[in-house]
Amino acid sequence: MGSNNSDSQAQIIYFSHGGGPLPILGDPGHKAMIEFLQRLPSQLRKPEAILVISAHWEETVATLLGAQHPPLFYDYYGFPDETYEITYPAPGNPDLANRIVKLLQDSQIRSQIDPERGFDHGMFIPLKLMYPQADIPSQQISLLRGLDPSSHIALGKALGGLRSENILVIGSGFSFHNMGAFSWSGANKSDLRNDAFQKWLIEVCTGLSLQQEREQILVEWEKAPSARYCHPREEHLMPLHVCVGMAEKPAKLVFDDYILGKRAIALLWQ
Repeated sequence: MGSNNSDSQAQIIYFSHGGGPLPILGDPGHKAMIEFLQRLPSQLRKPEAILVISAHWEETVATLLGAQHPPLFYDYYGFPDETYEITYPAPGNPDLANRIVKLLQDSQIRSQIDPERGFDHGMFIPLKLMYPQADIPSQQISLLRGLDPSSHIALGKALGGLRSENILVIGSGFSFHNMGAFSWSGANKSDLRNDAFQKWLIEVCTGLSLQQEREQILVEWEKAPSARYCHPREEHLMPLHVCVGMAEKPAKLVFDDYILGKRAIALLWQ
């Protein structure tokens, strides 16, 4: 699979998966995001496999799913009964898990395979909107406990061995994730601190500066304007670091709109 044909090049995207199962319920505060995710496959080549880095899975070492048919892990609380009956029967991809373990080993990154864990909502909520047929073999990789930015960029670099394959890598997070600041009523409000951080992210990730410089700036992301206001805890940002490490080139801005009343972005590397 080492062809240079653009049809067999990985596509990498970082986007928001929204608030729990609300996008599947048609929540008005997710309208722009729902429409974006439903349209997105028309901008992509159909992948042979999907790899999701979800903000909702942290392990001591990089962990992958081992199940041939992963169950769904309803890792949200207090929603209507119907949201615990959502289905997304995508096949697992143990072969991809084994190949990723080898890539990580080659980069001296410890890893393991969890034979029982299922797909979490950082995977099945956006993919249900994007690929409702659930027919693409899918895999998840965890974040690393401690959320060290350098370690997540290194994890992405180790995944670089997949760049010549027709795979879709999804960093499923949220470029703004301050739970106390969201507008759960759906009203979009101007927020200068939110805007400043989104503008910084766009400039860093889409700019033509050297990759090494981009990585160093992202390692020091806490220095960005209003960084800790936008990410009191950075688990929804770290999937971006994995994507940047893997892509090794500037991104294209493909979404810049409001979700739950706050500005959020999506970035694509093709």
